[in-house]
Amino acid sequence: VQLQASGGGLVQAGGSLRLSCAASGSIFSINAMGWYRQAPGKQRELVATLSSGGSTNYADSVKGRFTISRDNAKNTVALQMNSLKPEDTAVYYCNAEVVTPLWHREILWGQGTQVTVSS
Repeated sequence: VQLQASGGGLVQAGGSLRLSCAASGSIFSINAMGWYRQAPGKQRELVATLSSGGSTNYADSVKGRFTISRDNAKNTVALQMNSLKPEDTAVYYCNAEVVTPLWHREILWGQGTQVTVSS
């Protein structure tokens, strides 16, 4: 089972980007899915999470600017990022708690995608 992220890039401040992440492999169900980010010299931090039931959690720094969504049928999660700021520059990682057909719970991380916001 793996996560594959895409959609990063370079954008000017005030612009928008959309990140996508797809889970593939032997999956029975997916609980929470989310996005984290890590800026140079800083620890990885939560950006947004979305439970299987639809509950969301956002970092204070992105509330009102970022929106997380998921497609349970396709096992995908997306992050729409608007009004981007230079401080949003980081490597973004998708994350998912997956339940396999053997009822094993696995925490998966995508490979990371770079988001760079220029001032």
